[in-house]
Amino acid sequence: MNIYDIAERANVSIATVSRVLNNSEKVSEKTRQKVLETIDSAGYVPNAFARGLGLDTMHMIGVMCTDVTDMFYANAVASIEKLLRQYNMNIVLCNTGNDIADKRKYLSYLVNRKVDAVVLIGSAFKEETDNSHIKEAARDIPVFIINGYVDLPNVYSVVCDERTAVKNNVISLSKKGCKDILYLYDASTYSGNEKLCGYLEGCTECGCSNDLLRLKVNKSIDSAREGVEALYGRGVAFDAVIASEDILAAGALKALSKLKLNIPVIGFNNSIIASCTTPALTSVDNMIESMCETVVNLINAINDGKDAPSKTVVSSRLIERESFKL
Repeated sequence: MNIYDIAERANVSIATVSRVLNNSEKVSEKTRQKVLETIDSAGYVPNAFARGLGLDTMHMIGVMCTDVTDMFYANAVASIEKLLRQYNMNIVLCNTGNDIADKRKYLSYLVNRKVDAVVLIGSAFKEETDNSHIKEAARDIPVFIINGYVDLPNVYSVVCDERTAVKNNVISLSKKGCKDILYLYDASTYSGNEKLCGYLEGCTECGCSNDLLRLKVNKSIDSAREGVEALYGRGVAFDAVIASEDILAAGALKALSKLKLNIPVIGFNNSIIASCTTPALTSVDNMIESMCETVVNLINAINDGKDAPSKTVVSSRLIERESFKL
C-alpha cells in the first residue's frame, strides 16, 4: 500500500493525499475526511516521501542516464545537479547503458535506497513494449523524464517540440530551393521518432522527395560520413542534409567536403560539435537547460503538495551558422 493506492481508492490526486497528510488548509473538509477514512481503512503508514511532501524535506533525487559520456546527457546531468543544489537537494547518478535489464536494476536500486524522486534523462528510457518498471517505481515516488514521454500515473514528462523543429527545418530549406533533403538519424526512440515524423511532415507540406533520402546510421562521425559517401556513390541525389544529432551532421560535413558538395547542413542539439566543424554547423537548440529547470520546478511543486502537469512541452530554437548559408 502506498500513496498512489490511497489516491486511487479515494478517487483524488496524489497531491491531494499529500496535502491531507501534511494538514494543508488547501483541502475541503469533506475531501479531507474521505482521504483520512481511506487511510484508516487501508491501515496505511505514510513513507518518508509522503510525509515530506509540502514540508520541504526532499533531499535525495535519483538521476539516470544511458551514457554520461554523451555530451547531451552530460550537459543535462550538470544542469539538473546545479539546479537541485540550489534547493539543498542532492543526486545519486546511475549510468545505465541501453540494456533494459540494467535500466530496471538501477531504477529498483534507487527506489530501494528511498530516494525522494527519480529523473530519467533522455527518451531512451521509454521502451517500445514494456514500461512496467517505471509504472512500479511511480507507485512509490514521482518519476520525471527529460525529453521522453511515458503516459503513466505519477510520471511527469518534459519534452522539446522536436517534431516541429525538424519540420520547420525542412520548410526553411525548401524556401532556399532545396527539394531533395537527406535525413540522417540513428535511433527509434521517442525523440528519434518525433524528429523523423517532423521530417516526413515537412517533406509532405513542401512537396519534397523523401523515398530514398532517409538514412539510418550508427551514432558516430565515421558512420555518418561513410553513409553519405555510399549514398552519393549509388547515384542518389540530394541538395541538403538534416541530421538528428550534431555528431551525424559533422560526419555529413566531412563527406560533403570530400565529395566537394557545397549544400546546407543542419544538426540537432546545438552541442559543442556545432562550433568545432568547418563550416560551423547550424543546429537546433532543444533547450536542455530549460527542460532541466522545468523538471526542478515540477519537483518543487510536488514537494509543496501542488498538482503538476503530466506533460510539459518546451519550444526549440534554430542557431544559424555557416552551414545553413551554403
